Amino acid sequence: MKPQNFYIIDFDSTFTQVEALDELARISLKNHPDKEAIFQKIEDYTNLAMEGKLSFSESLAQRVKLLEADEKHLKQLITRLKKKVSSSFSRNADFFKKHADEVLIVSGGFKEFITPVVSQYHIKKENIYANTFVTTGDGKIIDYDHANPLSEEGGKVKLIGQMNLQGDLFGIGDGYSDYQLRESGLIKKFYAFTENIARESIIAKADHITPSFDEFLYVNNLPRAISYPKNRILCLVVGDAPEETIALLKKDGFSVRHKSSFEEKYVADVGLLILANGEKIEEEKLNRAVKLKTIGYLGNARNKFSLQTCTEMGIVVFDDQKSNPRNASFITKRVIDFMNKGATYLSTNFPNLQLPAIDKSHRLIHIHKNVPGIMAQINTIFAKHNINIVGQFLMTNPNIGYAITDINAEYDKILFKSLKKIENTIKFRVLY
Repeated sequence: MKPQNFYIIDFDSTFTQVEALDELARISLKNHPDKEAIFQKIEDYTNLAMEGKLSFSESLAQRVKLLEADEKHLKQLITRLKKKVSSSFSRNADFFKKHADEVLIVSGGFKEFITPVVSQYHIKKENIYANTFVTTGDGKIIDYDHANPLSEEGGKVKLIGQMNLQGDLFGIGDGYSDYQLRESGLIKKFYAFTENIARESIIAKADHITPSFDEFLYVNNLPRAISYPKNRILCLVVGDAPEETIALLKKDGFSVRHKSSFEEKYVADVGLLILANGEKIEEEKLNRAVKLKTIGYLGNARNKFSLQTCTEMGIVVFDDQKSNPRNASFITKRVIDFMNKGATYLSTNFPNLQLPAIDKSHRLIHIHKNVPGIMAQINTIFAKHNINIVGQFLMTNPNIGYAITDINAEYDKILFKSLKKIENTIKFRVLY
């Protein structure tokens, strides 16, 4: 019998994008004359503990003293935190629903604000382990429960050791206390979560770096909202591109390499290519870029590479023929929109198709030569596999047919193979 898995997930800077006590301080000290200096002290105590340079218990005690918070501030904090759930956790709510018995939130934060946030994601209250505040009769926070093992240095290790869970344990977090579980031997693997903050001292100790929860689910072959994590799609930026361009791509979760030329070692694996104005691609290299899905050109792409070859290979091109000064963001956003939604709006070489984002469905992209009968073959395959179609879009130009199908059924790889085998198929991609 396969052992049960348990997923031990941190809260601050992991499940949420922020450190909750830092946010609580910004609320409670909003009108304090020395608020900026106090904010900095609290953040410093947080970072010192997360990097293992200060004991967690000392860090926690110092932060709580500085808060000057009450229950009214907590309510404001909860509202704010609900809007700050990490994107990759938010989009994988179905995973938590299906694995409710296996997911544990273990945090040095406080139940008073953690429980209302994570409970929205089907995480059981009895599986939430955190500290608790001590308050006065009028609701003012004056201390915390020092008897809780999570308030102590090495508290996560003590707690998990006491729980004696039977099965394989996996830890996901951004800080030193998360790594300590791996160091103690209590968990099988430690995944350093870097979607919000990357602490080099923690990354160096991790079994695996996971830039998103999608990556964690992918490497463990668990059900997820997107089929292939964006951090695994190599995004190459070539030439003198603005920092804004690179920042947008990184913010969206792509693995970005910024190089002065289209180096040979990237040709076979690049999935997304951004070219600064004036850059060119040799035909021979373009033909070998078999994983390339889209090119964003920050200027006029005419005579810089073959649009015909791109079309024949199913590579969607976006360029700025008028050299608009906004192209650093405009072209990059078009490329990101294509990668995220399949939208080809304002593409140079593809039929222009604007697409909505979808929820709780899978989006399949089929690029083919514009010949009669392709859609009939596509839909015959869906019918054969008992696939329920939620929505379908088709746009063509004289050369290309661009078909988008949204489905809400579970699928298998045989379906993909069948769609790829349709004659005149150029490219097939599962978006999510």
